[in-house]
Amino acid sequence: MSETRTTVDFWFDPVCPWAWITSRWMLEVEQVRPVETSWHLMSLAYLNLTQHEGQGLSPEYLERMERAWGPVRICAAAAAQKGDDVLLPLYSAIGVRFHNRQQRGDEALAEALAEVGLDPSILDAAASSELDESIKASHERGMSQVGLDVGTPVISVEGNAFFGPVVTPTPRGEAAGRLFDGVLAVTSTEGFFELKRTRDRRPSFD
Repeated sequence: MSETRTTVDFWFDPVCPWAWITSRWMLEVEQVRPVETSWHLMSLAYLNLTQHEGQGLSPEYLERMERAWGPVRICAAAAAQKGDDVLLPLYSAIGVRFHNRQQRGDEALAEALAEVGLDPSILDAAASSELDESIKASHERGMSQVGLDVGTPVISVEGNAFFGPVVTPTPRGEAAGRLFDGVLAVTSTEGFFELKRTRDRRPSFD
């Protein structure tokens, strides 16, 4: 009899390097713990430009947030066309280019769509607000569980939702499993809210 696997819901924005590392950690966890990840979209652009009204953000960061609409819209368009199962392979294809290879722009997105076998016309969605309401709805399903003073990723395991973990580089093998066990132990504690220290390194994508 196959082992029952617990669903882990994971909300991501493809432009966030920290969420990218956490997503690769989650794939490692799947290999050593009986869990299966369900992938969902959130939007840093929506969070920062609309929900936070751009408060306290530099002009440079605001410009980055405007550009951040494109990739998440492409993911939404792909899911609308092919179903949510396409989100992980497309996120992986985009993430490798954006974060590991430091590629940006339409060329990187077009390559990612081609890798996953998607219609190149989906690239047009980057400049269209047609699917923004569906993105916002997905975003709200994640953020409503943790509040607006966090970003991406948001993870929910059987009603226990939290932001993070923020970690670098990606824990592998049993180390990934131990971190997962620890995160669940801490975040499932009644009344627990925060555990944090200053980041002293940049994200590493090894």
